Amino acid sequence: MIDYLSLTGDLIARTSSTARVQQIVQLSLAPVFLLAAIGAILNVMNARLTWLIERIDFIERRFEKGLGEREAEELPALRQRQYFAQMAASLSTSAALTICIVVVILFVSAFIQPRIGTIVAVLWIATMSQLSIALLLFFRETRLATSTARDRRKRSRELLARKNEQVDLPEE
Repeated sequence: MIDYLSLTGDLIARTSSTARVQQIVQLSLAPVFLLAAIGAILNVMNARLTWLIERIDFIERRFEKGLGEREAEELPALRQRQYFAQMAASLSTSAALTICIVVVILFVSAFIQPRIGTIVAVLWIATMSQLSIALLLFFRETRLATSTARDRRKRSRELLARKNEQVDLPEE
């Protein structure tokens, strides 16, 4: 039978130290600042993603009405940018969630005896990896965004040609 009174007393004894709680709060500050930075980055990424979605919808509506055929040629390039922006936002969100888990684990560490530094380190590495890949994808999207309309149409033709080549491959 579990002695809840002694377990509760033990938890209170481990967490009653103001110094220990201060230490945990200090340890959680860096992840919280990173979380704020990720939030700012996500704000920018989501604004770009929203613009891309609206632009694609606008061009598709005009094309369906028989207008904007030249603009419609840019759709594959815009969809590729949308993919990069969506992946960047998804990975950034995942990194933010991982940071939240790190903060929770730091506070849980006040209640448990086992050392969990390895878990925190692995989660921190995972966060940095996710964030790095997200920023690379965002960089790729912004590089594509600086191209001219002619370049976007050329890129779209290349994407369509590549897609058609994959469809035409013989099955083995």
